[in-house]
Amino acid sequence: MCSTLAQLRQALAGYAANFDAALVAPADLGGAISDAGAIEKMASTISTLLSAHLARGAGQGPSGSSAERQAALVLARASGTSVSEARRLLDAAKVMVEEPSLGAAARAGELSRDQALIVSSAVAANPKAANDLLDAARRLPISELAAEAARARAEAEDLGEARRRTHANRYLRSWSDAAGAWHLSALGLPEHGAAVMAALGPLAEAAFESARKQSRRERPEAYNFDALVALANGAERSCRPGYEVMVRIDHDALLRGAVAEGETSEIAGFGPVPPSVVHQLIETADPFLKAIVTKGKDIVGVAHLGRRPNAYQKSALEWLYPTCAAEGCPTRASFLQTDHRTDWAKTHFTLYDLLDRLCPADHRLKTHHGWALVAGKGKRSFVPPDDPRHPRHAVTPNTETTPNREAPPP
Repeated sequence: MCSTLAQLRQALAGYAANFDAALVAPADLGGAISDAGAIEKMASTISTLLSAHLARGAGQGPSGSSAERQAALVLARASGTSVSEARRLLDAAKVMVEEPSLGAAARAGELSRDQALIVSSAVAANPKAANDLLDAARRLPISELAAEAARARAEAEDLGEARRRTHANRYLRSWSDAAGAWHLSALGLPEHGAAVMAALGPLAEAAFESARKQSRRERPEAYNFDALVALANGAERSCRPGYEVMVRIDHDALLRGAVAEGETSEIAGFGPVPPSVVHQLIETADPFLKAIVTKGKDIVGVAHLGRRPNAYQKSALEWLYPTCAAEGCPTRASFLQTDHRTDWAKTHFTLYDLLDRLCPADHRLKTHHGWALVAGKGKRSFVPPDDPRHPRHAVTPNTETTPNREAPPP
């Protein structure tokens, strides 16, 4: 096996030394990038599994904790990562061995290192979720995969104990790196994170508006940083009652006060919470609360305190689309635009079932280049006009595709 890996390394080194991306035909670029990515993922899996074997005391090396430490050091040096990250990868390798479907997907080059860490951590707590999480890893950006993994863990773990552990381990740390850049990291309960981000929201929006007026375009994370600095410098938030929190909770869980299997109670973008936290937010934290009440995946009600009724649809859309509706796009809600599937100028009405949320780039593709979301609701494929799934090719009436078609002339 070692001689085979050495030969593979030598062959790949020869290929890379003479590689010129300019020689790849434009039509082949997508496939070439996909192949290179799969090779990278396979190589990461192999090195992780080898290190896990070393951690078990293979050969004549030490055993027990000494072997695990040595294996983490070897993996960290080989992969160019930290020792703590290497330890997490070794834990992931143990799950790959115990869960065959996860191991097979990793060996096939379907999971990046980050994806493997996220999925394995959740599968360790909830083995039944393995297939669903592998499917999510193939379809979703990393941020949404992490959210799915958090839900899977919450289904299997004692949420109360997990919350106590999180609170006990809470922290806020800062440091400067060798290049002089300042870093900030924090960990805590979801509702506390929601309060912090809600406090930054109006200031980030103000930073975005200032940049827009100056014809500057920057990443959302840049505006969030500007908001943090503004808050530290004493900037005042916009006048509104308390802070804004969006919660999704299943109807039965809301009435029962506890979450059963398959039900949801969570703060959008921050993770699962017990129904008791939802009540606590209402009673003590003085939030500007948006509570989306669901049964399964269907929205059955929007409890929206303090806004006019025309804001109900906006609340429901913000829940349904925490990120851009285009599958694979991770752009978050703060910078999404509401899109009418059929141009409002043709209908002169706004119906929730005919609305989506798109990032500015995808919105431009739809408006000016004919792209469209396939039929349905929520996150789904976003396709060009010549794709057979494009709504303009739908011919069967009275189906889910009907709302996507252009309205008939008056």
